[in-house]
Amino acid sequence: MKKDQLLDLYHQMVLIRRVEERGAELYQAGKIGGFMHLYIGQEAVSTGLIAAREPRDRVITAYRDHGVALNTGISANEVMAELLGKATGISKGKGGSMHMASVEKNMWGGHAIVGGHLPIASGLALGDQYAKNDNVTICMFGDGATNIGYFHEALNISKIWGLRVLWVCENNQYGMGTAVNRASAVDDIRQKAEGYNMKNSQVDGMDVMKVYDAAREAIEYVRAESQPYFLEVITYRYRGHSMGDPERYRKQEEVKKWQENDPIGIFRKHLLEKKTASAKALDEIDAQVEDEVNQAVEFAETSPEPALEDLFKNVYVE
Repeated sequence: MKKDQLLDLYHQMVLIRRVEERGAELYQAGKIGGFMHLYIGQEAVSTGLIAAREPRDRVITAYRDHGVALNTGISANEVMAELLGKATGISKGKGGSMHMASVEKNMWGGHAIVGGHLPIASGLALGDQYAKNDNVTICMFGDGATNIGYFHEALNISKIWGLRVLWVCENNQYGMGTAVNRASAVDDIRQKAEGYNMKNSQVDGMDVMKVYDAAREAIEYVRAESQPYFLEVITYRYRGHSMGDPERYRKQEEVKKWQENDPIGIFRKHLLEKKTASAKALDEIDAQVEDEVNQAVEFAETSPEPALEDLFKNVYVE
């Protein structure tokens, strides 16, 4: 990667962190309603993955989708406005935290039903197969989704039909409040792909460059071989499952241990050691992000509410 590309990755990761932190503040202030799931601690995953794709490649994910939306090029203004349910949001204020999407950006949505989007990913890839192109569908999901029927059905059909899907399991150690080893018969989630004779690997999800390299290799394989691939990304969420999570299932010592390998800190150290950027330059990006997020909050708070008549728009294809 060139210097400007690397600095853009750093910008994206810091932007995700700051948007999520401000989102949490606004939620606690009662300005955001419904459910909200923060991506803090997992910034390197979506940033590395989406940097490895081509713009024509599709991305679909679960409900922890704010960071994915930002990585695909949806603006902080549109993300923040959607969180506040405003008409200027990326889903016009009708989707909220869990349903950010943009056909233009090839971001096919965050989805609230656990694992419910996996068959959709197979469908997207089947559509590309019918269209006779070699686009890749990147489908992101949590470790908890691998224990339900949708997961097995979607992986099975993708292998049978040779669909170009990169299945990405973001293993953040917990399905809601249940540790992986208490809910899954195997601790290495990637082993589940073996049951479908699917090529697979595992990568450190706290290091954005490792994620990028693994994703680029996997995407190249999927595109060239017309076969699905399973990538397990080992990561960790620093906050609760959702805003209402009391986090009684884990100790603070565990969280602090993972925070020592903070993905932004790891990448900042990498950039400094490689002399890609100075500390001053990175501090300037941090300050730029602060301004960007402040502007996004102001934009969202001053944006109009959706009109009542908009409730019935975009329900059916016209």
